[in-house]
This record gives sequence, structure tokens and C-alpha cells, in this order.
Amino acid sequence: QVQLVESGGGLVQPGGSLRLSCAPSGSSPIFSFKAMGWYRQAPGKQRESVATISSGSTTTYANSVKGRFTLSRDNAKNTLDLQMNNLKPEDTAVYYCNVVGWGRGDDYWGQGTQVTVSS
Repeated sequence: QVQLVESGGGLVQPGGSLRLSCAPSGSSPIFSFKAMGWYRQAPGKQRESVATISSGSTTTYANSVKGRFTLSRDNAKNTLDLQMNNLKPEDTAVYYCNVVGWGRGDDYWGQGTQVTVSS
């Protein structure tokens, strides 16, 4: 069982920046997972993928965030970080960290962190 602790959400004005961080509990190394990523869910909408990274370090981004968001793994801090720049009101959502392990059913979600972009 892996627990994910998320941090970094908040209220920011359009054009501003936030950095989200996700840390797995225990001794699970961040680089050991099959895949990791950040997802978001806005009110009334389905959860969508924002950015994901595979064990081979292949990173994918949603078209809506390309060029503005950067996903990275910090092996020293054992965190998965999402740097969000030039935020827009449509980025407002609850952001969730997800990790997928190599075993059947190894799919874990964080509790979510609210990001609100508003003037």
C-alpha cells in the first residue's frame, strides 16, 4: 500500500505560477514506479490527465498545458513535481497525484489539492 502526500495548491492570479509536489509514503523510491502523473478534475467535468511520466522517463502532457507545465521527478527529495506557469482560469481544478506500480492492482491516488486561478 502506497500513500501519496500532495502539497502546493492554492489561489493564484491568472499568469501566476504554482508548484505541486507529490511524495510517496514509506521507503518507496520515486523512480521505482511503472508510471506516475498528475491528473485534475474541474467541477462538473471528468478527471483528465495533465502530465505523466513512465519508468523510462517518457513524459506526456495534455495539449492544454504544453509549454506551460513541467513535470519532473526529484530523486533526491523523492517527489514528483509539477511546475505550473502562466496559469489560466481554466486550470482551476482539484489536482491528483497518481502512481502505478508493477503489480496487479498497484494503482494509487493522492487526496487531491485545490488549484484556483482567479483575479
